[in-house]
Amino acid sequence: MRYRAFLLALFFSSSLTMANTELEISGLVIDRTLTRFGKDFNYYYSSYWRDLPFTQGYNVTLTETVYPQAGTRLTLSINGQQIYATHFGRRNNPIKESAEQAILVTIDYMAQVQANAIAAGLAEQENGL
Repeated sequence: MRYRAFLLALFFSSSLTMANTELEISGLVIDRTLTRFGKDFNYYYSSYWRDLPFTQGYNVTLTETVYPQAGTRLTLSINGQQIYATHFGRRNNPIKESAEQAILVTIDYMAQVQANAIAAGLAEQENGL
């Protein structure tokens, strides 16, 4: 009986402490593509993304919209902000080059976000003095 009470007390105390801590998952590439072009783009882009340092806090979403008789439109969003869009026709397209261009736009966006955060921090320090 004491053993059960001890286990229940341990369970409830650990669940209460777990409720106070947050678990954040970041640095993901979420694939919402539909076609072979989109899947290939995701493959190349994800391989470049894995090589980037300091991707914590950023989640990338690849979304593809299929237009019959016209091809597909692929958009890339980081934390809900669309930063890149491209169109793939029905024939062969330079998918790898598009992924390289997208990763360069991603690097530029991440650098801009970090620079804005640093500038805001410096402005707060200056106003606080």
